[in-house]
Formats: sequence, C-alpha cells, structure tokens
Amino acid sequence: MRKTVSFKHNQINMAGHLYLPEGFDENKLYPAVVSVHPGGGVKEQTAGLYAAKLSDQGFVTLAFDASHQGDSGGEPRLLEDPYARVEDVRCAVDYLSALRFVDQEKIGVLGICAGGGYAVAAAQTERRIKAVATVSAIDIGAMFRGEESIETQLQTLEAVAKQRTAEANGAEAHLLNWAPDTLEDMDEHTPVLMREAYGYYRTPRAQHPNSTNRFLFTSVGKLLSFSASSQISTYLTQPMLVIVGTEADTRVYSDQFYALSNGPKEMFLVEGATHIAMYDIPKYVGQAVTKLTDFFGQNLKNSTK
Repeated sequence: MRKTVSFKHNQINMAGHLYLPEGFDENKLYPAVVSVHPGGGVKEQTAGLYAAKLSDQGFVTLAFDASHQGDSGGEPRLLEDPYARVEDVRCAVDYLSALRFVDQEKIGVLGICAGGGYAVAAAQTERRIKAVATVSAIDIGAMFRGEESIETQLQTLEAVAKQRTAEANGAEAHLLNWAPDTLEDMDEHTPVLMREAYGYYRTPRAQHPNSTNRFLFTSVGKLLSFSASSQISTYLTQPMLVIVGTEADTRVYSDQFYALSNGPKEMFLVEGATHIAMYDIPKYVGQAVTKLTDFFGQNLKNSTK
C-alpha cells in the first residue's frame, strides 16, 4: 500500500510516499526505513522502487523528494544543497518517529548514489538512525572536487559568486545538467557513468517529469565544501551495510565509507553490476533487497508487537 504524505523541513512542505506492508495493522509497531534518492532523482524512481520492495518485506518505508526539488517545496527551485539534503533525512526521521505504528527505536536509512552519501552523513550525528545502508554510494562533495587543483576550485567558486550577484540583480538562473540530455550530447569520451545516467534518466526506462536533469550552478558553492565521510570514523557507530556493483566506476566511495567506519560494517558486492544497474535491473536489485532485508531485519530487530 502506498500513501501520499507530507512532512515539514522547517517551513518547507516535503512530499513523500509512505509504503505500508501487506496486512498492515495500525495497532502494531513496525520497523521503518527512509529511502533517499540520488542527485537529480525523485521519489518515483529508484528510491521508491527500493522502498516498495522493502515494504514487501515487512518494513514501513518512506521515499521523498528532496527540498527544492520534485513535489517538495523550497525556493529557489532545483537547488542541490547537500546540507539541506542531510537535514531532509533528519526531518524524514522526525515524520516516521511521530507515526504511532512506527517503533521509534527501529528506524534505519537507505541511500542510493548521492543519497547514500547523504544517508551516511546524516547517520553520523542522527542517533535515532539505528542502521544505515547504501547502494552505489557517492560522496557528492568529493565527486565535485574530483582531481581539480585548489586553484581551479577557487576559480569555480569565483564564478559561483559572480553568478549569485547576477541573479540577485535580476539575471536568470544558470542551470547545469546532471547527465547528457540526448544521444547527440555524448561521444567516445563520455564517461560510462554519464552514459548510464542518460539511459536511466532521459529515456522511458525511468524518465519522470519532476526529474528535470537540471540543477542550479550556484549549488556548486555548497557542494565543493561538503564531505559525507569527514566524521565517519568518529561518530558513525551504527551498523553500516555498503552495497556496490563490482563494475561500478564509483566503487571508490563505497570502499572509502567502509574503510573509515570503526563500527559494525559489511560490504556486499554484486557481481557484474555497474553503478546505475543497481537502480532498477531486477537481477541486481533482487540481490540487494535480499541483503537489505537481512541487514535491517537483524539491526532493527524486525518484529512487531
């Protein structure tokens, strides 16, 4: 059963889909999982797919649109603010913890792609999260910094500053693409990840009108300063499961999260899967859901009262 719900992030109305297990009884207590979508994604795509499948396994699950994106409120539109997205996760936990049929001591979080980094970042300081799992995780701050020199990064920040001033004086917002829009936007030098992103987000495979493939250039000023991993070794003591395909060109981030954790941890490799194959390809998603069910079942003590 899927219900359309809303909750608050400060003054922003957040839009979500709440998935309830088969045979749901509102007089029982259920473990719950927040599902966090990738950068540029929406709740109707991979985050919702995983949420639905976990609800089939007895969990109450919540997939939602990030603030400033999708059906959620927030201005300016299409802002990718990593700090706000981490707070989105905390607010999702607020919402679940106020539901009378959710056990407040049995809430976990699952993040996919950039959502994986946001989930890990939230869990570092959100002690109500009792277990955290990722699929094809990315530390979006580290990805945007890449291998660029500090000088180049500072030049980017100067450009962001000029754009903010221009927009404050009435200029149109400058938007960037998450992925190539068309086949013509790609050539032999286009990275595999971007080819995969086009195939997922820009074709009928997973295309959605709320997933516009655009984000504000001024977001980059926030993204460059963000780290999903800076306090893992210190604060992340909850159990962590890292799921990644053996062929994922982003595996370095999953490896880093796993290496940094001093708490209970497990890495699950999905043989042959690429980064985005883990989003919706049944044979890979099925393996991930089986592992997630076991992980959350053990660490959230999957039982009802």
